[in-house]
Amino acid sequence: MHAITIPEPGGPEALVWDEVPDPVPGEGEVLVEVVASAVNRADILQRQGFYNPPPGASAHPGLECSGRIAALGPGVSGWAVGDQVCALLAGGGYAEKVAVPAGQLLPVPEGVDLTRAAALPEVVCTVWSNVFMVAHLRPGETLLVHGGSSGIGTMAIQLAKAVGARVAVTAGTKEKLDQCAELGADVLINYREQDFVAEIRQATDGAGADVILDNMGAKYLDRNVQALAVNGRLAIIGMQGGVKGELNIAALLNKRAAISATSLRARPLSEKAAIVAAVREHVWPLFAAGHVRPVVDRELPMREAAEAHRLVEASGHIGKVLLVAA
Repeated sequence: MHAITIPEPGGPEALVWDEVPDPVPGEGEVLVEVVASAVNRADILQRQGFYNPPPGASAHPGLECSGRIAALGPGVSGWAVGDQVCALLAGGGYAEKVAVPAGQLLPVPEGVDLTRAAALPEVVCTVWSNVFMVAHLRPGETLLVHGGSSGIGTMAIQLAKAVGARVAVTAGTKEKLDQCAELGADVLINYREQDFVAEIRQATDGAGADVILDNMGAKYLDRNVQALAVNGRLAIIGMQGGVKGELNIAALLNKRAAISATSLRARPLSEKAAIVAAVREHVWPLFAAGHVRPVVDRELPMREAAEAHRLVEASGHIGKVLLVAA
């Protein structure tokens, strides 16, 4: 088969479409013939040499895919060859085939075509696990999403609105904020021109955000705590703004607030399977009902992964950029 390889870490040109051995599904795994994958920030970090796959995972980038089951490994039940699926991966999505633990498979949701289903597993599992399973966003509460026009952001807006929450977002252009509004965002904050702490306080009559979903890390740490409501919950899922920040413990104590920080890739298989099962139970019916949809900026051939990485690094896209297998 062919896959995107990274012979040496570097810029987008480090991504090489090459012939590699076919994966073989092990105990509890299935082999998926990939139709599409999607570009995530973690893939860029891996390409640069900063985010290696966990032990035993494929060395090829790609944290999600859609496709058809080509073979079942030993001990797999409940799935059949030919089933159309999408999957959460620890790696290997930028390839023609990938071996996937059966617990990380999802059927393609009703109302979504097979290619666009590749835009779903990583973002839906990330949002559902952090915003709902950890931060426990409830109806009537306010969620602040940084990077509202990203793949994570566009999904967070829709899921929060579907459960009856109010949503505020930050983004850097009017076009991106307009897209967030179209998806249901109530409060639009241009982070280049406005102070999100002041804006969220004004929008909530001084209360602040009950939950903040943050992809920036250190750069926003202090201001995020300022923007939290009493009993607020800050969920950190990224480090685009650095890894070391100063935290005012007194401010956190005064608000009786909580901070969590999670990632998906290195979690044990059992934890990933539990998240995937929760997504299938709680989120997949929202697709069937038309309350949630994938947001895809564009589709490129998988062999053009370098160009897809350039697009994502430039941050001009809205939603996900997909890589479609030949």
